[in-house]
Amino acid sequence: MRFGLFGTGPWAHMVHAEALARHPGVDFIGVWGRNPEKAAELAGKHGARAYADPDELIADVDAVAIALPPDIQAPIAIRAARAGRHLALDKPVSLRTEEARELAAAVADRGVASVVLFTRRFVPECETFLAGAVAEGGWTEARVDHLGSIFTPDNPFGASPWRRERGGLWDVGPHALSLVLPVLGPVVEVTGLTGARDLTALVLRHEGGAISRLTLSVDAPEGAVRSEAEFAGAAGVRTVPGAEFSAVDCFGRAVDQLLAAAAGGERPACDVAFGARVTEVLAAADQAIREGRSVRLG
Repeated sequence: MRFGLFGTGPWAHMVHAEALARHPGVDFIGVWGRNPEKAAELAGKHGARAYADPDELIADVDAVAIALPPDIQAPIAIRAARAGRHLALDKPVSLRTEEARELAAAVADRGVASVVLFTRRFVPECETFLAGAVAEGGWTEARVDHLGSIFTPDNPFGASPWRRERGGLWDVGPHALSLVLPVLGPVVEVTGLTGARDLTALVLRHEGGAISRLTLSVDAPEGAVRSEAEFAGAAGVRTVPGAEFSAVDCFGRAVDQLLAAAAGGERPACDVAFGARVTEVLAAADQAIREGRSVRLG
């Protein structure tokens, strides 16, 4: 399948481009970026072509991979879907519920395949755990702590303007939701608080009555950095395994699922429709924090 890559930042270099170049089922055609020099550099590294016009790249490929800030990703993804191109996107798919729904509708209308890189959802040990948790059922609560510290001189993602503006809610919040939603079901109510730096705490009520608690940050003190998740219920307390993983391998597995779906196989669990539901919860949490009240969904 012929792929075009949109984006030239650290994640595009380190993950998307590497995975596309290595994948035996991919013909890595070209790169578009907001900085033409960076696009030329990244394309040249992988024997691809640098494109000056995003629509020209869309026209030349079967699928697009997008590693851009969410407010830039979503409009390009909508154009690509309407042109009949399959989509491999980053989280969050959008910062606005209406735009995320528009994207999901474009994917459904054109019948294209889509996948969103909620990274841990493509770690085999994590997926095995979640499948078992769904089958077991009876969960009444969940806790996810996802705290990082990216604003350090050695972290390439610390220079990201949208991460500085939106913080942990929008950057690591999608990862936390990707764990609790398949096990506890849709969110019907959300409330939240913010603390020092970008610390964000959410309490979510799920459709079946279960409660999940998420603690999120990308600007935590170094000693507070952690990534932990557990579920509790009739079967006791179960901890999501913290397996080591390669983001390049995870994106490769996401591309595997996209190729299979495009060939008529099973739709990826983490598709654009799932990504739109994640955006809906995050937008409601944003509103709840701003207004100091619980927000109902649905």
